[in-house]
Amino acid sequence: MPIESRNPYTGRVLKRFRPFSWAKTARILGQAHAAAATWPATPLAQRAAVLRRAGALLRAQAPELARLMALEMGKPVADGRAEALKCATCCDYYADHAAAFLADEPVATDAGRSYISHQPLGVVLAIMPWNFPFWQVVRFAAPALMAGNVGLLKHAPNVPQCALALEKIFHDAGLPPACFRTLLIETDLVEPLIADDRVRAVTLTGSERAGAAVAALAGRHIKKTVLELGGSDPFIVLADADLPLAAKTAAQARMINAGQSCIAAKRFIVEKPVLKEFVAQLTSHLLALRTGDPLAEDTQYGPLARPDLADELARQVADSVAQGARLALVGGQARPGATLFRPAILTHVRPGQRAYHEELFGPVAIVLEAKNAADAVRLANDSRFGLGASVWTQDLAKGEDLARQIEAGAVFVNSLVKSMSELPFGGVKKSGYGRELSRLGILEFVNQKSVWIGKAAAPAGAKTE
Repeated sequence: MPIESRNPYTGRVLKRFRPFSWAKTARILGQAHAAAATWPATPLAQRAAVLRRAGALLRAQAPELARLMALEMGKPVADGRAEALKCATCCDYYADHAAAFLADEPVATDAGRSYISHQPLGVVLAIMPWNFPFWQVVRFAAPALMAGNVGLLKHAPNVPQCALALEKIFHDAGLPPACFRTLLIETDLVEPLIADDRVRAVTLTGSERAGAAVAALAGRHIKKTVLELGGSDPFIVLADADLPLAAKTAAQARMINAGQSCIAAKRFIVEKPVLKEFVAQLTSHLLALRTGDPLAEDTQYGPLARPDLADELARQVADSVAQGARLALVGGQARPGATLFRPAILTHVRPGQRAYHEELFGPVAIVLEAKNAADAVRLANDSRFGLGASVWTQDLAKGEDLARQIEAGAVFVNSLVKSMSELPFGGVKKSGYGRELSRLGILEFVNQKSVWIGKAAAPAGAKTE
């Protein structure tokens, strides 16, 4: 079956690709494995120069890349340009900081000298999603390449042109071609790839189900993994919050990428005294958003990426309503199979309903009533996910205290949650493990080798244990 690039706004097929055979995939893997023996010998300054050129190309090509994202997965062009520029910033960040991040770390021991050395693992397989087709890849590739690893990308099947465009950018920047390749493969070739001894590590951003499958395969073959999975991020609004700002930001946080973001705010946990007014203001902001063709400059949110995704979201909402939830804002699809999904707000959401327990990957806001701050934290933590969270209060000390109590990989006080090069990104519980970005992100795919150098040669017969 061909890999199709299809416009979710029009439904038209843009391009078809024949999936790689195992023979072709294995040949590319062999080339990557050979490159993994030579790329680490390239001085860090030269690797950094490659990344800086890649960043410059991302900036120069931002309009074209934004158009490609709009066509393949429905991202408005303004958001696509911002994504390309964010990727460029990440390339620059690791070009600037990798040398310090990878420097030997002296450790005081009984040795004459001892330290921790950071050395690359080799070939890293990246399995990436469609929702941020450039950013998700760059935040893996930039640190991995700077550390001396090489990358193989298995991108989502609906964004093959984005995958190939990023591959070309790295190659045009001067990266040896075998150091980063896109594999246009079907899912059945992922297992033999992970099983192959030449693949040393796997990183996946995707669903909980996909993460569990990849983790099981990688565990069977003793491979290092990083998993960034789903989220049902809480957005806590306390009674003393700046309510107009919180409501305005809530709409933005829920509607990032038409709600198709792992760190989009999904559960709005609001103290009772301000609940009614918050819902009214949130409704007003959501209704004011403009939808339409992602290629239009004034479009603020586009379609969902595929009809099946929109249909599943509609089922989650309908099932939750049947289980007792109420629609404060109806929204939804015009008909089954439609990719345009207008914003909706669910209230009276309770345990046992799908909306309470599942991630809703689209423009549906779940509003939960909290009795007080402690109850808000209880509700926030009553989830199998733990990716991001935000707290809104004018008492910053209280906000920081709550941030420490929330079970999440990141908590932002008086801001929406966002990924950035300077801070580690990842989750706990069913949201995965490991970290991307910052110094921690580059250290995920290195061998942290302990080196101990004695003060003198050990005498003959000396015990060494």
